[in-house]
Amino acid sequence: MSSKYRIEEDRSDFSEINIIPLVDVMLVLLIIFMITAPLSIGGLRVQLPVSKAQKSTVEESRIILTVNDKGEFYMDSNQIESSILEQKLVAIYEHRDKKELYIRADRRVMYEKVVEAISAAKLAGVTKIGLLTQSSQTSQ
Repeated sequence: MSSKYRIEEDRSDFSEINIIPLVDVMLVLLIIFMITAPLSIGGLRVQLPVSKAQKSTVEESRIILTVNDKGEFYMDSNQIESSILEQKLVAIYEHRDKKELYIRADRRVMYEKVVEAISAAKLAGVTKIGLLTQSSQTSQ
């Protein structure tokens, strides 16, 4: 009978869950996300014009329309044809309370393309349009 009691005592030692491997995996995932998150925010690479004005903050729920040096429109790395830009903006802003749009235009893009983006935004009901620039301190 003494052997029967020893077996039950041994089983009680393994009744607790070891969470150390779980914590290790979670920390590794956290580090991976901390490293990759800033890389995914940038989107397309454009050379922004330089401004001497102070930097302003842009909210996380922002919508940024990027115009590259070829005059192509992008939102979140997805190209939008200029013929459907207004329709796309109407679809985005019809259910949003904040009707704000930020435009990132390459410094080499033709001014006509920036005006086309602003015009499409106004026709879509956007009430506040911001032009993103690079601060003069960052460009040096």
